[in-house]
Amino acid sequence: MLRWGILGTSFISHTVVKSILASPNSRITAVFGRNQARLDEFAAKYDIATKYQDLDALLDDAEVDVVYVGLPSHMHSSAVIAAAKKGKAILSEKSLATTMEDSHAMIAAVKEANVFFLEGLMYLCHPLMEKVASIVKSGILGNIKGMSGYYAANIWKKANPLGMGTIYNLGCYPVSLVHFIMETAYGSGAFEKRQVTGLGNLFNEGSLHARDASLNVRFDNGVLTTIQSTDSFGNDFSFSIQGDKGVLRFKTNPWLPLAGDNIMELKIYGGATEEIVVPALMDAFGHQVKRVEDCIAQGLKEAPRPSPSWANSVEIMSLLTEWEADIKKRA
Repeated sequence: MLRWGILGTSFISHTVVKSILASPNSRITAVFGRNQARLDEFAAKYDIATKYQDLDALLDDAEVDVVYVGLPSHMHSSAVIAAAKKGKAILSEKSLATTMEDSHAMIAAVKEANVFFLEGLMYLCHPLMEKVASIVKSGILGNIKGMSGYYAANIWKKANPLGMGTIYNLGCYPVSLVHFIMETAYGSGAFEKRQVTGLGNLFNEGSLHARDASLNVRFDNGVLTTIQSTDSFGNDFSFSIQGDKGVLRFKTNPWLPLAGDNIMELKIYGGATEEIVVPALMDAFGHQVKRVEDCIAQGLKEAPRPSPSWANSVEIMSLLTEWEADIKKRA
């Protein structure tokens, strides 16, 4: 039985906690939060016996095996470093951080402590992504020539502005999927060789960040990618993978895979169009909890692909920060 400590009482912590409680192999022993009223409400709702307003006190709790970091992105680094020093296994919410300095510091800390660490890009734990990888590797799409993605949700009022806006709230999803496809199709290193153009609408609410952002990338092997992300309006998604023989499109949300049927459309140019259904017993958050359980039970420090390795998470962050920097340069 894996014993969890929860850091943070935000809306995303509610979602992850429900998946932890649904697993027969996990239970929650403690929760940390700075706001006493929200902490009390959260603990009562999920029947969590031990509450802490001091982070170090939770990390010193011998009844906690693994911590979930559900804090805003700009607070991930300090929490992960502190948890690693205490020898705790760690699941930390996406995005990894908001700066490359913090990202490198986090990974250095978990390496030094030799603890399990996984960035919470939960959709990469779902069987849907294993199916995507098998399609890309099969050659049915031919050589991958391009990708396009769009993710929109009106969540900016819920998000801490110090979390740096839509790039780190939502843009991390299509960027991480581009990373996964590039690595699957062309191997490690292909993602890092690129030219980037970023445009966006900036807002200053305690930090200068983009609520609306677009990204064009040309990888050195000729693959072209376009991404648009916004957390200021809408509730929509799209993602397609274009090869020189066919195209794969998602009909259900690739970043919120379901318990039930997840659907893609495979179209061969000048040929047939096939609907591909990937059923699952759990949603992405449930599969993420199981991935953590399985890895810790096996003594692993990093999760296997499709989940992001430590290096994968840093590579994804490198494009997110480059995207942000190019928008600000052009503003």
